[in-house]
Amino acid sequence: MSQNIASAEGRLGILLPGLGAVATTLIAGVYAVNKGLSKPIGSATQMGTIRIGKRTDNHTPLIKDFIPLADIQQVAFGGWDVFEDNVYEAAVHAQVLDKTLLDQLKPELEAIKPMKAVFDKRYVKKLEGSWVKTGATKMDLADQLRQDIRDFKAKNNCDRLAMVWCGSTEIYIEEAAVHQTIESLEEGMRNNDENIPSSMIYAYAAIMEGVPYANGAPNLSADIPALVKLAKDKGVPICGKDFKTGQTLMKTILAPGLKTRSLGIAGWFSTNILGNRDGEVLDDPASFKSKEVSKLSVLESILEPDKNPDLYKDLYHKVRINYYPPHGDNKEGWDNLDIFGWLGYRMQIKVDFLCRDSILAAPLVLDLAIFLDLASRAGMSGIQEWLSFYFKSPQTPVKGMMPMHDIFKQEMKLKNTLRHLQGAELITHLGLDYE
Repeated sequence: MSQNIASAEGRLGILLPGLGAVATTLIAGVYAVNKGLSKPIGSATQMGTIRIGKRTDNHTPLIKDFIPLADIQQVAFGGWDVFEDNVYEAAVHAQVLDKTLLDQLKPELEAIKPMKAVFDKRYVKKLEGSWVKTGATKMDLADQLRQDIRDFKAKNNCDRLAMVWCGSTEIYIEEAAVHQTIESLEEGMRNNDENIPSSMIYAYAAIMEGVPYANGAPNLSADIPALVKLAKDKGVPICGKDFKTGQTLMKTILAPGLKTRSLGIAGWFSTNILGNRDGEVLDDPASFKSKEVSKLSVLESILEPDKNPDLYKDLYHKVRINYYPPHGDNKEGWDNLDIFGWLGYRMQIKVDFLCRDSILAAPLVLDLAIFLDLASRAGMSGIQEWLSFYFKSPQTPVKGMMPMHDIFKQEMKLKNTLRHLQGAELITHLGLDYE
């Protein structure tokens, strides 16, 4: 029996804190798709399929034809940034997309101007910002964001909203007393507590306004007890964190395969070079710490060394990120795997992933906004674990629980959630699914 899902008719506003390379690539991409200039490759909501019923039924519709999703012809984009550049100017500066394509979209992109950002250089030391809100307290700044959200919704005739953090990685912050309850968090905001970074203020503002929120960076944001409970109490879906794009995407593809074949791994060395704003920000050790924690957690979750000690208990895992301006947004992820097989004989795997960071991330932002909107219309609230598919450090519903990182298990959970919402039979690959 299908769940009661509210209509997807009307306009969905997608709000993006951080109108940099990822956000502008997304916005320009959606406009290009809507004009018939390209295809939404990489987006599960637009191009993904889902099997319904038995294999012999041969029924595999597009996901967007199976379940009611927001139409990308009916979306409005807005956001905040520390620079005043409109989206066309920001996209040209980011140098991800060809200027010939951007010029075909220039009027639409120029029309989107950033709202002043909530920004504090203490949390992103490598970034300078001039287009920034001022306020006596962090609660004042949150109130300004809430007003921005209401104004955007009214001005753009939006029926619903979703927010996806596309800002820079903030410094590593550990959970503190101020994060435990909504009362302590709000008191901390009124007192300018240093343990409340900018992204947390955006998350608070979104949830208070009933707007679903996803965190695309590895820093502490909505993944604190106070905001998890607030989201549940207010019926708001949240998820995060840290978009799974380049090197970690490859890890969550390769590691499950090696584990499935009971092959051992002695060491996994990973290094990245990239030259965009993200690379510059991560050149600061405090910001890199947030990213490092996110990246290192993946293999332990997948390989479960405690359960497979002969294969993985001595695994040496090292991650490095290096800022290299000549590469721009074209990130290079290089991995060396020292593996061993029958009788302990050693082998190696080398991976050199020459990827485009924002090209991989943009469709994830689109999917998250559309799926969060679906979750909201279906009455789902709090942490949306079924969206772990998109993240390096997925939030889990139970504090301290190890997240599921295996991308194939994540995909099964996502699609089974969609089947459940529509009252279709779940696919478990048990029994005779051809009868």
